[in-house]
Formats: sequence, structure tokens, C-alpha cells
Amino acid sequence: MLLAIFRLLARIPLPALQAVGKAMGLLVYAWPGRYRRRLQGNARQAGYVDPAFARRAAAQTGAMILETPKVWLRTTQCLRKTHSDDDAVVHTALAEGRGILYLTPHLGCFEITARYLIQHGPITVMYRPPRQAAFEPIMEQARNMSGLRAVPANLQGVREFVRALRRGEAVGMLPDQVPGGGEGVWAPFFDKYAYTMTLAGKLAVQTGVAVILTAGERLPNGQGWKIHYLRLPEPLPRQPEELATIINGAMETLIRRFPEQYLWSYNRYKVPDEAPPRP
Repeated sequence: MLLAIFRLLARIPLPALQAVGKAMGLLVYAWPGRYRRRLQGNARQAGYVDPAFARRAAAQTGAMILETPKVWLRTTQCLRKTHSDDDAVVHTALAEGRGILYLTPHLGCFEITARYLIQHGPITVMYRPPRQAAFEPIMEQARNMSGLRAVPANLQGVREFVRALRRGEAVGMLPDQVPGGGEGVWAPFFDKYAYTMTLAGKLAVQTGVAVILTAGERLPNGQGWKIHYLRLPEPLPRQPEELATIINGAMETLIRRFPEQYLWSYNRYKVPDEAPPRP
């Protein structure tokens, strides 16, 4: 049933999908509760104190949710609406032949980004199984496309990442997911300590690959998406705390290009069980 609903949504024109999604996002935001408080608090932490900014961010979250079925099930159609002005960043990294670690934060349409990057070569991405079993058929179909390989977010998936990077291929992951206790370090994120994963930094140091942050900006009026890149300067530090701080700082830079499209409602500052105390 869910797959049928997603297929139906995917047939709706993108401008209409995003418009309805924005209206739904505003409706959810209007209801007082934890979602609204967290969105407002995280945005204020980054310096976005205008109430109108929070409303626009909520609308963009709704657009992101409702456009996802189309990106998953009508990928070719969506890619025709996707472009980048700085693909040279990727071309330069590919010419070095070292492999690429793409870091895609919860910014814009992060589902379109990996699909766009396939044009530069095969890419392996990490995924977490959906909490609701009913979503598994949808996720399976979404992951089933040439050039895109999905591996589980566990030790086996990490090994597959290392193998792909050593073959000179690309891998992609979300760098702003809060890791479990013992799997991260405390690093500043918009001037507040956030528990930050060390896996991305360890992969980069261990394999010596290029690290590029990337995100898909949602263009107005259903025009599509624009892919942004930001490459980390080298050499990278080997200390986990220092490297996590650099990655968080690069994420801040990328987010500030189109801040209303960041997922401010995500619980970025939570303290996982067994994590050391916040500094």
C-alpha cells in the first residue's frame, strides 16, 4: 500500500509536490511542541533568530519530505532538473585517482545528491534499515539503480567503504548524524559542542582520499536542484577532535549558503548513552 502511495506521489509534478509539502511543513510547525521548539532553538544557536526564518525552514522540510518519492522513483526525470556550476571540484579530485569521500549533511535534497554523483563514477553509500518494516520495499526500490550501491551502517558496511576507496571509487555518508556513545567526539557546531562522528575522519586518514562536502540546493518554483561542493583542505589532521572540528566548520560554511534548507529540527545536540560528558 505504501509503495502504491509513493508511486502515486511520484507522478505529481514537482512544483505541486513541493508546494503541498511546504504547506504541510507550515501546518506541522504551527502546532506547539518539541518539534517547533527544537527547530527554533537550533536555528537561534546558528544566529537565525527571525521567526520568519524558522517558518521558512519548516516549509522547506515539508518540501524535502514530499519530493522524496519522486526522487526515489522518478530519478531520471529529476536528474534532468539537476545541475552544478562547480563540477570541476570533483573532476580535479578524480584526476588524482585517490578515491573520494563525499559528506552530505541534512541540507537541501540529500537524496538527489548521490544520484547526481553517479555520473562521475560508481558510489557506495551507507543506509540504516527503516524502523518500520512497511518502508523496506520502498527503500529497496529506491536503492536499486545502476552505479549506486548501498551498504548497511555496521562494521561490514565500513569494510565495504574501505574496499571501495582503495579501488579509487567514491563513497558517501551523512556527517551530521549523532553517533552512538563511544563512536564520536565533542566538537563545536555553530558555537555549541555537538557529539560528532569520527568515522568520516578515520576513513579519510586511513585511505588518504579526497574529502568533499556536497549538498543539493532546492531551487524555487519546482525548477529542480543545484549541487554544491566544498573540498576540505589538505593535509588533514590526524587527531579525531581536530578533524571533527574541521568537518563541522565546513558543514557550517555549506549550510550558510542556503540555511533555510538545513534540517534544523534534527536533534543535533543530543547526548547519546555512554557518551562522555559535554565539555
